[in-house]
Amino acid sequence: MSLELIIAGALLSALTVYVLTGGADYGAGVWYLSARGARSDAHRALIDQAIAPIWETNHVWLIFVLVLLFTAFPPAFTAIVVSLHIPLTLLLIGIVMRGASFAVRHADVPFGELHVQWERLFALASLLTPFWLGVVIGTIAAGLPAASGGFVATFISPWLAAFPLLVGLLTVVLVCYVAAAYLAVEATDERLKEDFRWRAIAAGLAVSFLEETVLLASRSGAPILWGALTGTAWGAAVQFGTAAAGLAAIVCLWQKRFRWARLCIVGQVTLTLWAWAFSQFPYLVPPDLTIYNAAAPAQTLQWLLLALGAGAVLLFPSLYYLFRVFKQRAIFGRDDPPPRGGPRQEGGHT
Repeated sequence: MSLELIIAGALLSALTVYVLTGGADYGAGVWYLSARGARSDAHRALIDQAIAPIWETNHVWLIFVLVLLFTAFPPAFTAIVVSLHIPLTLLLIGIVMRGASFAVRHADVPFGELHVQWERLFALASLLTPFWLGVVIGTIAAGLPAASGGFVATFISPWLAAFPLLVGLLTVVLVCYVAAAYLAVEATDERLKEDFRWRAIAAGLAVSFLEETVLLASRSGAPILWGALTGTAWGAAVQFGTAAAGLAAIVCLWQKRFRWARLCIVGQVTLTLWAWAFSQFPYLVPPDLTIYNAAAPAQTLQWLLLALGAGAVLLFPSLYYLFRVFKQRAIFGRDDPPPRGGPRQEGGHT
């Protein structure tokens, strides 16, 4: 296996982990917007409890993706940050505003109009940031031809099209789906579990619809993606696997098997991302840049691979310890059986 292929695999793996962790944080922020009724305060408290210990750590994966792309595939990095300068800037603004609002509102007095404005900013940034991330991914999948026109043709037209915008919408719904499933596991109050169970089911159905819509839009918007997913045996197998994982997730949610549902959703999201990556292989940025012609010199890749190995020795035990301390019940606990005799009543959540 070539160095380029190994590092490209590490890049894809890191992006997948970011969507499953940092993406879930965005989705939880979006659910702030739906916190209404008697249990709205309990919904927000649960979201804060789920996000607070680990949200900064989850962004390590995005930093890892950017550094790896810049170091291992400089021409691809240049093409992306130049042509997609506008959506990437909006993505960065969203990340900063979301982090700032989340941190400030915890130190702010929890009453008054200013605190409410910080909460609204947090929810709005959580909604817009994954949208722009999806737009960037959708534009890359559609292809970035060499700049040959004016400002609009170079900086606007590639991403302001139906396919990238649909991928942005799919990304928002996808992170909401992941977050709802995670929050259903995090909750200890049966009423909150039930609330997020129904949110996860609704989001899962929306994801299935949007995935098919995006696939149809790829026929004209991303022909390489369309050809690989509809014209090959492995493409049909991936579509079947994604659909099976999605159906299994809905069944598990319906039966209140939240941990199994979470596992199925992780599989569904992973297959969705990897289907995109494998469908455009060996391209990093279609139609010109591949993992081979955009790769850095072999010596650079060798040292980078050694650095990745050394970093992994420190990173993964640290992450395990972090999640073991702050997410012991949610990740390492056993599945909760369906309740008997109706919801369990607990105080402080009305």
